[in-house]
Amino acid sequence: MGTLSLFDEPELPAAGRLRPKLKRLAEQGIYCGTSSWKYEGWLGEIYSPERYSVRGKFSQRRFESECLAEYAETFPVVCGDFSFYQFPSADFWRKLFEGAPKTLRFAFKVPEEVTARSFPLHAKYGGRAGILNPGFLDAALLKSQFLDLLEPYRDRIAVLIFEFGAFPRTIFAEPAEFLGALAPFLRVLPEEFRYAVEIRNAEFLQAQYFELLKEQNIAHVFNAWTRMPAMGDQILMPGAFTAGFTVARALLKYGRKYEDAVQMFSPYRTIQEPNQEVRDALRSLLLRAKKRSEPTFMFVNNRLEGNAPGTIEAVIEAF
Repeated sequence: MGTLSLFDEPELPAAGRLRPKLKRLAEQGIYCGTSSWKYEGWLGEIYSPERYSVRGKFSQRRFESECLAEYAETFPVVCGDFSFYQFPSADFWRKLFEGAPKTLRFAFKVPEEVTARSFPLHAKYGGRAGILNPGFLDAALLKSQFLDLLEPYRDRIAVLIFEFGAFPRTIFAEPAEFLGALAPFLRVLPEEFRYAVEIRNAEFLQAQYFELLKEQNIAHVFNAWTRMPAMGDQILMPGAFTAGFTVARALLKYGRKYEDAVQMFSPYRTIQEPNQEVRDALRSLLLRAKKRSEPTFMFVNNRLEGNAPGTIEAVIEAF
């Protein structure tokens, strides 16, 4: 008979199936996780409702503040998308890392204060909406407001991701203009971290882009996103593997807007639309990683199929 946990909880179905496989893969340097983690739709499969009960009722506050520890009982890595929207404080980082088991590895998106050439035309940006960003590719700003604060935790950080949104031609008329701005920035990055670049302009996927990343041992992020070539096609591009490690993010079905995926799939309890093309691409990356014994970090978003843990389970089923 199995031993009950500290909380006397029954075994969670999805967690129980995923845990041993993800552990074996992590032991081989292959880390599979999700984009963010605070999803109530995962209760009963990944998360134990009993842990977050206060006086017999579910506490959303307790769930959001404590579920990362339970997440780490199943997954070896997680991507923190939240950091894209602000420079978190030193106190925030301290609380985050103190609240997570030391075995859990993190990927973080670099704040848009560094990666956005101009701020989106959205009310939340106030007076900055639509104007050029003075901090774009500012290495000193990145170091002082982000990297220096993360330095005490660098051993727990898998990779830092520079996500560049789709640039209009009014910003960069040619790919060479973007690469010309990116190159001096990448060349002065501190060596304490792994870095990866995720682009949303398909025309940037050319030899010069891959060569620049390879020069600095920075990974191209193989991404499934609404206006990017299929992940499988990216994998086959000459020179696309640019570092001694691999990063992939399975985000959206081609042609689908983020907002539409949220509306279709929330609250992310189950897979609603299997995406075989992306699954096959992720499996090919897994096979490559196993063959080459190369560190690989794969992240799946709920908005791809409706339930990220379920997608991961389908991808690693044969491994």
